[in-house]
Amino acid sequence: MTNTLWKCEQLRAGQITNQVVFDDEQQAHHFVREMRSVEPDIFWRIEPVDAQMVWN
Repeated sequence: MTNTLWKCEQLRAGQITNQVVFDDEQQAHHFVREMRSVEPDIFWRIEPVDAQMVWN
């Protein structure tokens, strides 16, 4: 088990409107691909996050 989680942030007009966290990079990229097919005009950012930054 790795200590890295993958955070997806939905951005609209420069503001974060939604955040979703995944256990691995593949899940995060799959989620973003699906969301872009539904709403192609909304930008998603994917970044790795240390699990300790999400949960204590």
